[in-house]
Amino acid sequence: MSHSRRRMALAAASLVASTLAWLGAAASADPPEINHRPHVLPIRGGGPPNHQPEAPPAGAAPARGNGIDYHGGPVMTNPATVHIVWYGDWTSGNGSDKQAILTHFLLNVGGSPYYRINTTYTNGSKVPVPNSVTLGAQTTDVGSAGLTNLNDAAIQTIVSSAVTSGTLPKSADAVYFVLTGPNVTKQGFLTSYCGWHTHATMGGTDIKFSFVGDASANLSACAAQTTGSPNGNPAADAMVSVIAHELEETATDPDLNAWYDRRGYENADKCAWTFGTTFPSGGGNANMTLGGKSYLVQRNWVNASGGYCALSYP
Repeated sequence: MSHSRRRMALAAASLVASTLAWLGAAASADPPEINHRPHVLPIRGGGPPNHQPEAPPAGAAPARGNGIDYHGGPVMTNPATVHIVWYGDWTSGNGSDKQAILTHFLLNVGGSPYYRINTTYTNGSKVPVPNSVTLGAQTTDVGSAGLTNLNDAAIQTIVSSAVTSGTLPKSADAVYFVLTGPNVTKQGFLTSYCGWHTHATMGGTDIKFSFVGDASANLSACAAQTTGSPNGNPAADAMVSVIAHELEETATDPDLNAWYDRRGYENADKCAWTFGTTFPSGGGNANMTLGGKSYLVQRNWVNASGGYCALSYP
């Protein structure tokens, strides 16, 4: 073999070896889809929540009691601000009506007896989650990351783009909701889950964010009422319930290493798809009234008196 051919053969062998090594490393690593795997709310009748806890702070040991455990991570001890990315089509049909229902809930849930349940959760210094939620900035994104079969990484990209561009304010005390319209499809949505929350570092800040989609394509998966609802819009009323679920879980377990039980259930998981006492409203049923509108919202776990599901505290 000539010297030049020998060099080519050695180079090819080296390339093959390095490629095989890369493939082996890639196969052994988690898929690089999203910084922190989301904690999901399964569809109605689905399996348990998918909670893969983050590493707790060094030296932290679970503090047990009331049926849920504290693992040493942070909770949101400052008033929470909710920023919204309206993703997809929110103009056709009754999209503006849906937006009005969702924003009304977010404008009124803070300070309510329902959200006060979260004050039973504290950090390691016994500082509680405050009963305060403010609706912050909103922006529309008609489809920068696509509209079909989005993965989790796409949701993170949507939030990151909005935050790093300054379209939405950057804050560690905020929860960023990506709310998708009915023209958007998302991997796993309506087949295995109805929403999720997680966090990621964006521009040096720990950003908490959540995905909640419009369930119009399969209401029975994510809506307790499919024909009538408190505000005459089953899809929007269903989103309210999921938003509430994800918001209270983010407040008490923002980095996935604070409050959850031995099964990995966060506070709202322990009461998922249960609604307590209801009353007729708007052609459907409701279990609370906030700011003059009625809603049917999943109960939350009270971290006191041994622990129990409720719609208010105390």
